[in-house]
Amino acid sequence: MFRRIARLFTIKTKFEAFLVIYGLGTGAVERGLHYLDKFPGIGGWMLFFVCPIAVFMAGGKILDGISAAE
Repeated sequence: MFRRIARLFTIKTKFEAFLVIYGLGTGAVERGLHYLDKFPGIGGWMLFFVCPIAVFMAGGKILDGISAAE
């Protein structure tokens, strides 16, 4: 039963990987906008730009994992 549930959360294709990366990206930009509200000025902008960089790094690892599995 656990394996059947775990299969639902496994990324199998590049399309699914791109959907996950898109979701991570939109969440990162939303968090960055909250940082801009909370920390106006250069500090908020620096935190804003760091959020999508983390998504780029995670997206690369996700895509590398998919490519190795094929």
